[in-house]
Formats: sequence, C-alpha cells, structure tokens
Amino acid sequence: MSKFLYVTDQDEYTDHSFIGPLFQKYLNRHFEINTIFFSKFKTEIEIKDDARIIVPEKFSTNLLEELDKKGISIKDYAFVVVRNNITLLKDVLKKKIKYNYKVGFRLSFPKRIAKLQTDEANHKKSFFDIINNKIQTFSEISLINECDIFLPTSFQMKKDYFKDVKTRTFVIPSAIDPDVLHQNIQHEGSEKRFFYAGTLDKLREFETVLEAFSNIPSDNYKLMISTKDPEYLDDMLSKFPDLRKNIEICDAKTREDLLKLIALADVGLSVLPDIALFNSSTPIKILDYYSSAVPCIMSNNENNASIFEDNNSAWFSDFTEESIREKVEQIIKLPKEDVALVGINGQKRLLAVRNYERIAADLAHQLNIL
Repeated sequence: MSKFLYVTDQDEYTDHSFIGPLFQKYLNRHFEINTIFFSKFKTEIEIKDDARIIVPEKFSTNLLEELDKKGISIKDYAFVVVRNNITLLKDVLKKKIKYNYKVGFRLSFPKRIAKLQTDEANHKKSFFDIINNKIQTFSEISLINECDIFLPTSFQMKKDYFKDVKTRTFVIPSAIDPDVLHQNIQHEGSEKRFFYAGTLDKLREFETVLEAFSNIPSDNYKLMISTKDPEYLDDMLSKFPDLRKNIEICDAKTREDLLKLIALADVGLSVLPDIALFNSSTPIKILDYYSSAVPCIMSNNENNASIFEDNNSAWFSDFTEESIREKVEQIIKLPKEDVALVGINGQKRLLAVRNYERIAADLAHQLNIL
C-alpha cells in the first residue's frame, strides 16, 4: 500500500470534522496515511498511535529534513499533500525530485482573501493590500501549477480565485460521514428551535438575521447561538433587547458538545451575504446540521441549489431581512413532523452525493492515475 503524507495547517488539538473522516479514516483504506499537525508547545516531533505526527512549529520551515532526522523516511511517501500553507508548499515542491513524491495542494478556504474582505467590511483595506493580494495570488497560482494535483473545496472556488490554475483538479467538498450520524432528538415543547453555529463578524452581517427574528410576530420559537465570538454577539444583541427572551446562548467547548446541541434543534441557520467567498462552497455547519438530520435555512445560491431542493430537503433564502423572516415564519407554522421530514430528505441527499467514503474512493483513483 502506497504511503501518503498529509501536512495540515492545524493545531495538534484540532477536532476537525473534515480531516478526521476523509484523510484519517476513509482514505486510510487506500493508502498508508500519516497526518501532520503542528504544536506551539512541543519541542520534539511525536508520532502518535493513530498515525498522526505532531511537529513543533519551529520545525515548519525545514519540515521534511526534521522528519528525516526523526527516522521518518520521506522517500517512502508516494504522495505529499499540503493544506492551505503556500510557504510549506513551496518547500515541498523544491524537494520533490530529491524525494521522488507526487505533490498535491489542498485549498479548504481562501483565508487570505477572507481577511482582505473582512478588512474591507471594517473599512481597513488599503490600496497596498489590494496590490499585495494580486502579487500573492499570482505567486500561489504559479506554485499550484507545479503540483501534480490541485484539491479545492469547489470548482466555484477555483473559478472565482484561481481560474488560471492549469494543473489537474479534483474537488473535495465538505461532506458527511455515513458512519457517524446523530439522532435528531425531538425536544419537548411546541416552539421551533433555530440554531446558529459559527463565526460572527462584520463580513457575515448577522445583524440581518437578528433583525429578521425581531420582526416575527410569533413568540413560539427559540434562537440558539453557539459562537467563539461571545463579545461580538453581546454587542449585537444589545441592539435587539426585545429578542433576549427568545435567545439561548450555548457554550460548546468541543465539536462533540456542538453536535449534541444541534441534535436538540429543529432547524439550522446558514444564511450568508451574497458574495463569492461564501457562495463558493458548502459551509461545514450545514453538514453538521444534516449529520443530525436537522434541516437548514441556507443561502439561495448555485452551490446549494446543486445539492438541495427548496422546501423539500432545505429552505433557501436571500440575504435580506424580509426573505429570512418569511422563511422563519413559514417554518414556525409547519407541524414538527413536516420540519423533521425536510431534515431526513436532506440527509439522504447528502449520503447520496456528499459522503466521505465515496469521496475518498474517488480521490484514491485520481491519485493512482497521476
């Protein structure tokens, strides 16, 4: 079985819903995989029983040589794939001939472009930032074109940000693990429970969602919110004092905590502003909702419409107060059984077209024919 080295950009304690099932579980059926995570605190490389390799951050600039020193033979690997980190990719490409491996680049999310757009939303973007972004993008495209395979989250992401990449491309979207589905626990009570999980910042304009809920005449709902930005949330909620009685702030410290909370909800929320950054891929939170058969109100965009059907396996909404409010009011009036059925339909659809077991098999085939 060929050996595969996946170099993540993640901390050693990351509980990642994508890396774990795809690379550490299902792709392991096709290759012998080691997954690298980085540590701010470790001083020596550690090899774990589950084939994870924990590397001190200080070794990241000379990663392959440090692994060799530890007795991890880089020449044994047929594939080295780097996740998001262009600096590491550059180093891996330089040593490709020396170690004789194939190189892949995984783009999960264009973080630098996201920061640029967040700065723009906060009126912090400068002309220098725009020029620097163009230079970096050109450099990134040149490096990706030296790779054997490019692994973006969607074709839309490639089209929007890396359209000049010519190397072989295989899309790896967010998906669900068919072995890890969670029971949708129907809570007692007649109210509908809506759940939002994720980042809150200026770019996501969550105030629009809060405004929509604040204008709903019915009180027969709860809006559950789990975020790692509690101060930002408090600041937003201060503008909607009448909503407080319908808000439940959740503190999910781990992914397992989050999934338990989601299972208690009736409907997930993933409605985002209509910009390329958000329209280019399916947010992980949508997959988290449907792993518990919790249906979702989501952005009305081409990517979502290619997977789900409005009012059958999801609800589509434009990013306006009126559109979001109308969808929420519609759902509040529905029998709970009808709401649950939308979640079941959505989960079945994802198992058919977006599950990690199938993606891993297809990826293995693509790698083996390089």
